[in-house]
Amino acid sequence: MALARRGRNPRTINYWPGFVDALSTLLMAIMFLLSVFVTAQFLMGREITGKDEVLNRLNSQINELTQLLALEKSGKQDLEDSLANLQASLAQSEGERSRLEALLDQGAGSTDAANQKLGRLGSELENEKQVSARAMSQIELLNQQIAALRSQIAAIEGALQASEAKDQASQAKIADLGRRLNVALAQRVQELNRYRSDFFGRLREILSDRENIRIVGDRFVFQSEVLFSSGSSDLNPEGQVEMAKLATALLDLAREIPAEINWVLRVDGHTDNVQLSGTGRFADNWELSSARATSVVKFLISKGVPADRLVAAGFGEYQPIAAGESLEARAQNRRIELKLTEK
Repeated sequence: MALARRGRNPRTINYWPGFVDALSTLLMAIMFLLSVFVTAQFLMGREITGKDEVLNRLNSQINELTQLLALEKSGKQDLEDSLANLQASLAQSEGERSRLEALLDQGAGSTDAANQKLGRLGSELENEKQVSARAMSQIELLNQQIAALRSQIAAIEGALQASEAKDQASQAKIADLGRRLNVALAQRVQELNRYRSDFFGRLREILSDRENIRIVGDRFVFQSEVLFSSGSSDLNPEGQVEMAKLATALLDLAREIPAEINWVLRVDGHTDNVQLSGTGRFADNWELSSARATSVVKFLISKGVPADRLVAAGFGEYQPIAAGESLEARAQNRRIELKLTEK
């Protein structure tokens, strides 16, 4: 049959045996390689394990050496600190030694100075003894003088006691004179006050019959329109006539006023509350009221009234006597006041 098959297909080749052989050989090679790899892996693992153990031992040794080094450093630092303390103590000891040597040198010099001072004190003590002796003799002399003075004082006291009786009588006379003097002074004051009241009364009588003058208490009020033009501080002719009459009356009365009455005539200027434009001669009512009062004073001086008996003052619109904004109220507030008073 084989011959028959061979005869039928003489060109057919069977590869399977060779393929199987090759595959078996390949598997054996692979298994060999795996065995070699496993063996090498095992050997390398053992080698690595041994090296790890060696490395651990080396690390432990390094740690021990590190600890020993730290201990050495700590000991070195302690030694350095001790050395620094010893050096500081040495420096302090040397300074103390220098100070003691200086004190010793100074003590040697002080001893000489003390000896010299002791000698001076001894001589001064001797001088003081001599001075004390002289002082004792002077004290004895003073005691004798004091005894003499005491005897003189006793004699003077006797004389004083004798004069005290006379003084008591004199004191009684002085007290009586004082009482009488007080009574006389009180009477003089009453007479002076009465004379002043009579003087003010006479002045009111003289000025009360003049036109455009109002008497308010102890003040004599002139309306500004009588004396001045609107916005002006110059006395108009009518105002000059009125002020001339006033000056004559003042001069007549001044001759009768005793010298002990230190009187003065105060001239007060007042305006209403209408404000000035500020572009004219006067900037405001303060200046206008002061200028009008000054103008009256200067006119009275020109008529012979003593300047030391006159005072000028300006009050602007701030001392009104009539309230309100009416023309009549404003006219009353525009005024010149004359007041007799004492300086």
